[in-house]
Amino acid sequence: MGDKKEIQFNYPKEPEAVTFETPFGKFGIFTCFDILFHEPAVVLVSKLQVDTVLFPTAWMNVLPFLTAIEFHSAWAMGMGVNLLSANTHNISLAMTGSGLFTPEGPTAYYYDSGTEEGCLLLAELSAHPCLSPTYPPAVNWSSYAASIKRFPGGKDTFLGAVRRDIFTFSELRHKTGNYTVCQGDLCCHLIYRMSNNSKDEVYVLGAFDGLHGVSVGCICLHTNHTKTLVHYYLNTCGQPVETAETKFEMFSLSGTFGTNYVFPEVLYSGVQLAPGEFEVMGHPGAVIFLQGREWKRITHLNIHSE
Repeated sequence: MGDKKEIQFNYPKEPEAVTFETPFGKFGIFTCFDILFHEPAVVLVSKLQVDTVLFPTAWMNVLPFLTAIEFHSAWAMGMGVNLLSANTHNISLAMTGSGLFTPEGPTAYYYDSGTEEGCLLLAELSAHPCLSPTYPPAVNWSSYAASIKRFPGGKDTFLGAVRRDIFTFSELRHKTGNYTVCQGDLCCHLIYRMSNNSKDEVYVLGAFDGLHGVSVGCICLHTNHTKTLVHYYLNTCGQPVETAETKFEMFSLSGTFGTNYVFPEVLYSGVQLAPGEFEVMGHPGAVIFLQGREWKRITHLNIHSE
């Protein structure tokens, strides 16, 4: 259990990090919003060196950053461990989305916001993912972004709120382009090319450098840096959307993050993950790069840090 207490439940006087050894790796466990905090979530990996995290949760989905499968898959990739996420399934509370997530991406996941039926997920995972030949190389997230000059595309910026955080945004006005948006010490660089763009959709590149200030009960979500590419429909401006028609041929997104704990998120139309469709490049720097699959429709692309 983490430091943030939910007083309606029993909790220990002192939080404790729980791990246990098995013949197939070292396991750790924490619950629900614990994953949003440095302790216990990051501590289990960085100090106690677990291979796999067991994660029971009652997770309420919130676009654009905190849909269950979106964030939990990104956390496994960012921390370099397996995350076995078992979410309750209650669509009236927007609680859905479970998965078996690895450093390379999801191996199996389930997201159904239309019915009350659950699903048993089965997959074969590496017991010691850091020893796997496919384990992603270490990434210096700021090296690439800091080495390039600012793209001119982000000159016309505006401020907008996402979950009460004030982002600096720039609209993507053309089918292809290079953009830079900065806020504080964070600069976000985007290179993209659309194969078609729907006239009813608008995409923006945004940056937020600060402390996420929305609290839920006695829980505070801490996010120091966020970079995001989101879209919205003209007739539902500012409202979360789950579908998109615009098609991208390619894009790369990078940022001058000052931490190694960085979580890349990609959502396709219909709240679908993108296993095998993008990579976090370790050399020469950190870039999210989507392969040239123009039939994919992106609703949200985020990179944020703990």
